[in-house]
Amino acid sequence: MGEYFVNLAGTEHGERLAFILALVSALAHSIFAAINKGGIDPYLNRGAINVAYSIMAAPFALYVFPLPSPLVFQILILSYILHLGYEWLQAAAFSKGAFTLVYPIARGIGPLFTALIAISLFAEALEVSQWFGLVLLSSAVISLAYVNLQEKGLSKELKASLMPSILLAVGAGIAVALYTTVDAYGIRKTFNPFTFLAWFFFLGGFGFPFIAYMRYQKMAIKPSLPPLIKRGIIGAFIALFSFATLMLATRIGKVSEAAALRETSIIFAGIIGVIFFKEKLSSTKVTVISLIALGAILIEFH
Repeated sequence: MGEYFVNLAGTEHGERLAFILALVSALAHSIFAAINKGGIDPYLNRGAINVAYSIMAAPFALYVFPLPSPLVFQILILSYILHLGYEWLQAAAFSKGAFTLVYPIARGIGPLFTALIAISLFAEALEVSQWFGLVLLSSAVISLAYVNLQEKGLSKELKASLMPSILLAVGAGIAVALYTTVDAYGIRKTFNPFTFLAWFFFLGGFGFPFIAYMRYQKMAIKPSLPPLIKRGIIGAFIALFSFATLMLATRIGKVSEAAALRETSIIFAGIIGVIFFKEKLSSTKVTVISLIALGAILIEFH
């Protein structure tokens, strides 16, 4: 299976499959975000998810796929550090600010920085129309945060108090760009891409869960563990699927295109919000979502 994806790199069929994988990853990521939205605590949610997918990946990393080379293992360690930083920044942002404020900022910043890094790291080149689509998509995603704030009718004082969460979200967005390019580099340096994926998820259980455990220990009222475990298992399955499809898309297609297309998860998240959370989409939000879709079309169909 790994050889199949490697052989697709640089082919027309590979480009089409990368497009499909990036959109599938976007859909899965929107579901993942919806699960976190109703969670107990962003730190505990993340810790439970990491433990679950580390346990799931362990047999494959240790017994099914070959060991990573020394170079790939070094990349995995760097990826581990970057993801740990991202997970902390995201959890901290979610704990200080509303989901509808933090999520669009973090996800909107990522694609632009990813494209800029990919230019030098992977010698990727985007056409003028693609750059326009990328800027349009990222700007539209970020603007959702402003739209959400306006719709809530927050006072100027309260808006000013949200600055820490906004800065954390910006940091999370930069971390997204860094780990996306590092992971894409790592999976391209691995003979079997599934070796990289298996070890990535296996190592993920040895970082943030300890931060979550320390937070749990300090809680005056500790939440019930069974619901947290259930959420962690479901979230782990979706995280495995979402991240694996994204990484395979970056293996056989352009990193900048895959990273940008994944942020169409905002569109899917809007649909999920309407169907499952009975949220209403204003005409402004519909316009913004349409701009995100237009940006994705310009990026892909150039």
